[in-house]
Amino acid sequence: MRDILRSRTLEGIPHGFSTRDGLEAEDILANSVLVRVTQVHSAHAVVAEAAWDIPPEADAIVTATGGLALAIVTADCGPVLLSDNAAGVVAAAHAGWRGALEGVIENTVEAMCRLGAHPASISAAIGPTVAQSSYEVDGNFRTRFAEADHRFFASGRAGHWQFDLPGYVAERLRAAGVGRIDDLSEDTYTQTDRFYSFRRATHLGEDTGGRQISMVALPR
Repeated sequence: MRDILRSRTLEGIPHGFSTRDGLEAEDILANSVLVRVTQVHSAHAVVAEAAWDIPPEADAIVTATGGLALAIVTADCGPVLLSDNAAGVVAAAHAGWRGALEGVIENTVEAMCRLGAHPASISAAIGPTVAQSSYEVDGNFRTRFAEADHRFFASGRAGHWQFDLPGYVAERLRAAGVGRIDDLSEDTYTQTDRFYSFRRATHLGEDTGGRQISMVALPR
């Protein structure tokens, strides 16, 4: 039995966050077509009406088309799955620090609303992400953020800070008007046997190619 994480905020919508075991996706992909993008750490959100022959460069996918399973991959960045059940609109976003800072969350919500969603009716789940205690950054990194966002940085060792990426992503969701937000609070860095972590693999000199996959779909 694979270890698949789900969120109560997305109950009734086929979805899942994988672990190192991979994603047993029969319930998500049943009668569905897998849709992915070429992720480039951007704020770009695209609307999918069918699978692409050549995936576009983007970091969020939005659809109101039944039978499409939207998928993004991560290995420390924040995987965010969103749904407005009443409107029949879902989305999957890859929210690393750069994409979140530049507006990938807001662009995703905006694209959902163009398809008929309403921010207050959207539920969002933040999957396995590097936790604040595991995410050390330097002062130059912190200066990229507005002063109002410095509350997401805790003091660390001299000249360094601990950045709360999932907390920051949750705040961007709140600012976009999203009605329900669920942070699964799973740290990719510390759970060695459960999740891939690009940051941990880099620190240990290991292969950095492992990724989790997160998926959400609208039934046909």
